[in-house]
Amino acid sequence: MSDLILSAKGITKSYPVGHDRLEILKGLSLEIYAGDRICIQGRSGAGKSTLLHILGTLDTPSSGTLTFDSKDLFAMNDEDLSAFRNSSMGFVFQAHHLLPEFTAIENVMLPALIAGINRKFANEKAKQLLADVGLEHRLSHYPSELSGGEKQRVSLARAIVRQPKILFADEPTGNLDVENSMRIQNLLFDLHEKYNMALVVVTHDLAYAQRFPKRYAMKDGMWAPLS
Repeated sequence: MSDLILSAKGITKSYPVGHDRLEILKGLSLEIYAGDRICIQGRSGAGKSTLLHILGTLDTPSSGTLTFDSKDLFAMNDEDLSAFRNSSMGFVFQAHHLLPEFTAIENVMLPALIAGINRKFANEKAKQLLADVGLEHRLSHYPSELSGGEKQRVSLARAIVRQPKILFADEPTGNLDVENSMRIQNLLFDLHEKYNMALVVVTHDLAYAQRFPKRYAMKDGMWAPLS
């Protein structure tokens, strides 16, 4: 049996609205094991992105626990949690979030350089990853010189430059045409296999969701039956 990496238990998220509270997540639990390929599907507003952000420690829950290799993540201070996130988790979002003043290879290198990794090693790793996503000919191009699909491939390379244990992807093909959407979908699966990461993808695309061996559906902040 694969090792348990991330365990979320009883995760809730709510916000005050006047004298009431708006409940976004309503007591969700999830276990992620090494090598998992998981899809969380549901319509817009179901709470998928909020859950993903909490699983990735980009947001905090109102209640519940999140442990990584049995370590209580939200007991860590901000500096330690940020360093942990940089080393153990990767993120791809619907928007690429590339820094416009840096080239493709510089964008990919950034997480490694922030972690204090040797620049030469970071450069070689970034070159390898950009080759993995078919952009070895775009190393010195700036985001403004790349197509939408190419930008998303750069963001994917950047997400895994630290070889994280878990890669989170939030609607990674939402801004792409059909051809580029399929390319990103296939790259996510290929890189998941090559680098032995757990992969957790949020999507409202049912056809894409059906390609995953583990699927969860969300509705109104709760788990729902799969369609």
